[in-house]
Amino acid sequence: MLSKYHWWRDAVIYQVYVRSFLDSTGDGVGDLAGVRAGLPYLKKLGVDGIWLSPFYPSPQHDHGYDVADYCDVDPLFGDLAEFDQLVAAARRLGIKVLLDIVPNHCSSEHPWFEEALHAAPGSAARARFHFADGRGPDGSEPPNNWHSMFGGPAWSRVTEADGRPGQWYLHMFAPEQPDWNWRNPEIGAEFDRILRFWLDRGIDGFRIDVAAGLFKHPELPDSDDPEADARTRDSVNPLAWNQPEVHEVWRGWRSICEEYTARDGRDRLLVGEVSVPTAREHAQYVRSDELHQAFFFDLLSAPWEADAFRKVISEAMQDIAGTGSTVTWVLNNHDQVRTVTRYGEPATEGSGLGAARARAAALLMLALPGAAYIYQGEELGLPEVVDLPDDVLTDPIFHRTGSRARIRDGCRVPLPWSGQASPFGFTSGAESAKPWLPQPEYFAEYATDRALADTRSFWHLYRDGLQLREALPQLGEGALRWLDSPPGVLAFVRGDGLVCAVNFGTAPTPAPVSGTPLLSSGPCPAGVLPGSTAAWWMSDGTESPAL
Repeated sequence: MLSKYHWWRDAVIYQVYVRSFLDSTGDGVGDLAGVRAGLPYLKKLGVDGIWLSPFYPSPQHDHGYDVADYCDVDPLFGDLAEFDQLVAAARRLGIKVLLDIVPNHCSSEHPWFEEALHAAPGSAARARFHFADGRGPDGSEPPNNWHSMFGGPAWSRVTEADGRPGQWYLHMFAPEQPDWNWRNPEIGAEFDRILRFWLDRGIDGFRIDVAAGLFKHPELPDSDDPEADARTRDSVNPLAWNQPEVHEVWRGWRSICEEYTARDGRDRLLVGEVSVPTAREHAQYVRSDELHQAFFFDLLSAPWEADAFRKVISEAMQDIAGTGSTVTWVLNNHDQVRTVTRYGEPATEGSGLGAARARAAALLMLALPGAAYIYQGEELGLPEVVDLPDDVLTDPIFHRTGSRARIRDGCRVPLPWSGQASPFGFTSGAESAKPWLPQPEYFAEYATDRALADTRSFWHLYRDGLQLREALPQLGEGALRWLDSPPGVLAFVRGDGLVCAVNFGTAPTPAPVSGTPLLSSGPCPAGVLPGSTAAWWMSDGTESPAL
């Protein structure tokens, strides 16, 4: 039976992109020992747990999301002994540890795929993946018209053992990431084994990559709108995503987690990357016997408009919270342009409209019912690095399309920790290599030592928000009641009197509550809510009639 208190329902989790967090060896790439060294920093910030990006053995064609061995650590990041030390250190600090698991696809260097390449068409080895004959008289055309999420066709042709062109295999991402065939029971059994391997090492759960994927339409038919599929990185092809059979997988994984919880009373969490068209479809993934939570990306993708934010929040509260789960809010992650830039901030400046809006959005997210995820560097107010030279870009989207549109390197630049010049404390040692992506000079303004020393920094805003979230019973999960508000302002009440309001405009408006706020994203005089600002107040229930 699940424990009475479910820590994950209102947890704040910090996403660690391991290769960009902190380098302990001087090779220019972050590692697990670096994560362990950074745990006190995260404890001081006040997060409940961390989610680690993939650190498994991998040729790194998609920075670890092409997994060659699901039950080990790539030497680039350490080894299993170091992983165990990290989990133990996190537990001593009361920090939960989630792993990123990648069940939709593996690496083309995974032993099972290498076996499939050497096997004959129709073999049991190839049945673990989606191999199919090509179309046309000589089989030279892909089996269908599906597009890869990373650009180009979703199929690659293999050379058979006799040297002739042969079958094609499906990869919804890069060619180095063949999709598993989840209609083959071997795949489900293998992932059950993988889950247990890591749960036995003491982790607290999994973030599930491409959780709406896994199953493809059994006949692999053509898409009705392949051009739409090609225009977006979102999961829009209904033949390749959101197939009904996927829900049975999550029921099985939930059962495994509950088995471990029954042993020691510690909840294990499953949180899914679920990209589906509507909140109602999203809610199907977090029913009581499936995933505990799934990222609600609509808040991340909403334009900076009060009505847009209110719409997505209302839909989430109605459809997702209605399942008995809690909404899992997110504003940034390793695949998205950072909020400071996305909300209008020039890439080389740390103040101004984009930063003000990002600060306001942070307070809004932390005031919403449910859980929240913070992407590393979000707490520093890092902007997107948009001027990386072509020759350092590593994103397979760039290499497959030749376009910088939608590439993700700019949010993955290694963190600045200290100092006035690169590597800003990210890597150290007399023979240290350069960081794997170059850090711009202006990162000096965002270094963690400077952020901790400046009480006006993003870091202190997040830390203060997390402390209040921990201290105030009105925050976390629970009810939300909207307040009437003037155009461009979003205001709501949590519990018995915590009021949050956000002014999406640029001109000041009357505050919903008299008096000085508990916390605000910028200067906020009593009785006034400045533009591009969010604030929290404790109210006696007599909100301003102006709202």
